Amino acid sequence: MLNRKEINRIVVKVGTSTLTYDTGKINIRRMSALARVLSDLKNSGREVALVTSGAIGVGVGKLGLKERPKDTPGRQAAATVGQCELMFLYDKFFGEFGNITGQLLVTKDDFENAERHKNLHNSFMKLFEYGAIPIVNENDSVAVEEIVFGDNDSLSAHVAKIVDADLLIILTDIDGLFSANPREDENAVLIRCVENIDDSILALAGGTGTNRGTGGMITKLHAAQIATEAGIDTVVMNGSDPEDLYKLLDGRQTGTLFKAKR
Repeated sequence: MLNRKEINRIVVKVGTSTLTYDTGKINIRRMSALARVLSDLKNSGREVALVTSGAIGVGVGKLGLKERPKDTPGRQAAATVGQCELMFLYDKFFGEFGNITGQLLVTKDDFENAERHKNLHNSFMKLFEYGAIPIVNENDSVAVEEIVFGDNDSLSAHVAKIVDADLLIILTDIDGLFSANPREDENAVLIRCVENIDDSILALAGGTGTNRGTGGMITKLHAAQIATEAGIDTVVMNGSDPEDLYKLLDGRQTGTLFKAKR
């Protein structure tokens, strides 16, 4: 169970499957609800950063493409269109609840290069100081294989590290980590708490998720490894109802908690 008194800085990651419908179009009701809950958490005195997927998926929907492009230029083009739409909506929804957003588009090199790492850290700290909510995405429009994370689950863990977060929350389309694939095995049981991410835990991960995203449970486990090894509690939970974040932060068991190594 989380010690809610110690949770002052939170990084929340939301995936494409949570933000969009099967059509690829934005799930406006859910996105608005997420902005409302995160705004409320910030109003309560916490600092919040949001790592968002969805640029390519939203771009595919807005461009009317039949499927996600398989070539890099196609994905980059879709990302440029989708990122505009994403930030327009985030700015609109957070603004309706009295909060200001700041966009950070990053690549792996921004975390690995010492000078860029320092500059990125300073940007986050100044945004928190100014009372803004940082919204982070991988810079898909320029990233190439050598500097790409490839999934925003890992990116969210690195963001949690660079801002020294107290908690990383990964919102997805299932309730957490199960003993087997719940879509295929009706006897699958939700694992409430994981003390150590070892080979037996990694073996529970299934495939690569939906056709709109790039992740799956394995990328979430790898993200949890990065965060927990940095001393950051990590929760993987269903993002279909953003109000469940209140339950989590009120100390109620929600999703799967990966305990930080301290």
